Amino acid sequence: MIKSVIAAPQVTLLMRTLSDPTRRAIYERIITAREATVVALTQHAGVSQPAVSQHLKALQDAKLVSGRRDGRNTFYHATAQGLAPLTRWLQHYEQYWMQSFDRLDDYLTELQRGKKKRGRRK
Repeated sequence: MIKSVIAAPQVTLLMRTLSDPTRRAIYERIITAREATVVALTQHAGVSQPAVSQHLKALQDAKLVSGRRDGRNTFYHATAQGLAPLTRWLQHYEQYWMQSFDRLDDYLTELQRGKKKRGRRK
């Protein structure tokens, strides 16, 4: 098995967590609202309150959100570093692809120069 370069278990957990469209929508709503209760999230989620609670548990397990209790309500908010492992992983591959595209660009430039030199000789 090939090992990932950057925090593989956390990246896998984040990808799995965010792969569910309902969960992703709940996460986006929390980010947009800055803070939301289960009741508020259920009104917009299109799923039951127990389903929203399950999605919130998955988001908490992935360290994407945390909650603060205020009386009977829990207010959920996005954690500042929740996406950091995924961001680092993506940046690693962004760097790889940018270098690959640069090498391809250099190669294509060399090919073009070769064609121009051959065209002048005719």
